[in-house]
Amino acid sequence: MNFEVGQIIKMKKPHPCGNNSWEILRVGMDFRLRCTWCNHQVMIPRTTVEKSFKGFVEKA
Repeated sequence: MNFEVGQIIKMKKPHPCGNNSWEILRVGMDFRLRCTWCNHQVMIPRTTVEKSFKGFVEKA
């Protein structure tokens, strides 16, 4: 997978706020993701992101 900072991705499981789209803030062995609804930030290992990745969100 080729992920870049600034991309918005969808994950399989939603965040507790009900949203499943995340903005990528950092890419490496760990990803820093920001929920696009409530702005909560999390650090997730790359393997977890690649397993639960559902697709890219098109920017309008």
